[in-house]
Amino acid sequence: MLIFGISGTELTAQERDWLQHPQAAGVILFKRNFASRQQVTELAAAIREAAPRPQLLCVDQEGGRVQRFIEGFTKLPALAPFGPLHDRDPGAALRLAHEHAWLMASEIRAIGLDLSFAPVVDLGRGNLAIGDRAFHADPQVVAAFTRAYVQGMHAAGMAATLKHFPGHGSVLEDTHFDEAIDPRPLDVLEREDLVPFAAGIEAGAEAVMLAHVTYPAIAPEPAGYSPFWLKDVLRDRMGFRGVAFSDDIGMAAAESAGGIKARIDAHLDAGCDVVLVCAPALVEDSLKACDGRGPANTAALTGLMGRGALGWQGLLADARRPAIQSALGAPPFIA
Repeated sequence: MLIFGISGTELTAQERDWLQHPQAAGVILFKRNFASRQQVTELAAAIREAAPRPQLLCVDQEGGRVQRFIEGFTKLPALAPFGPLHDRDPGAALRLAHEHAWLMASEIRAIGLDLSFAPVVDLGRGNLAIGDRAFHADPQVVAAFTRAYVQGMHAAGMAATLKHFPGHGSVLEDTHFDEAIDPRPLDVLEREDLVPFAAGIEAGAEAVMLAHVTYPAIAPEPAGYSPFWLKDVLRDRMGFRGVAFSDDIGMAAAESAGGIKARIDAHLDAGCDVVLVCAPALVEDSLKACDGRGPANTAALTGLMGRGALGWQGLLADARRPAIQSALGAPPFIA
């Protein structure tokens, strides 16, 4: 199955054709797809109307520098400031993380989207791609935040996606632009980077997104192409029964598998359920690469569909929203 990006603020005729493909499972939206809250609400409705089967509508709305929808939405802080707050007052930090999650998810659900790919549960150890997107460097602290964040998203009717499995935070390179090699053995990752993922799975997270990081002491290929990581570790050892997403196949570190078809085949054959194709220029070839795989098993994505949205007017009537906005608009989130 594929989730793909589209080019603008309205569906083109070609994009409507893409939605007819039996492997089309959803759409991910970006800043290029956003003009206003009303427009993106109408776009979501148009995608659902154009498709012959249910589609999963997604975005990255983490907060900080990774927030696709700004105007008309709460400007959410990044996750890093929660770390120092936890060092001073763990209870307050965890409550605010839960509220951050609820607010983020409530706003995305109110416009008719199903999923924001969150939370980031990588360790905050200086990775160029992760940076202030991470809660903390300590695995146990990140695990506590992960539980709180998953619970907050669930309270808003949104499924949670733990990313980037098995941990992107302990290497320097940004996999958007470079390959990333983590030389540590499995026992070290089990004591460190995997701890928050185990906590999130225990908390009921419905999805995991794979990293394009290679761990050569453990498996020769990047994690998203690795049956060992997907089947032996994630499924068998950790007991995860939800949906496994690839990261975007347009990233530089994904090119190690070869061309578009090779990347998609490697992900799906390794055990990924859904491949993410963010660049519209890659979608046509990606769909062709899936010919012969049969219809998408969109029933597997049912647990990721949003639940119980009130709509924007209902959200405006909820007293929790301004209270949380006020809390997140004060130090340490705003200097």
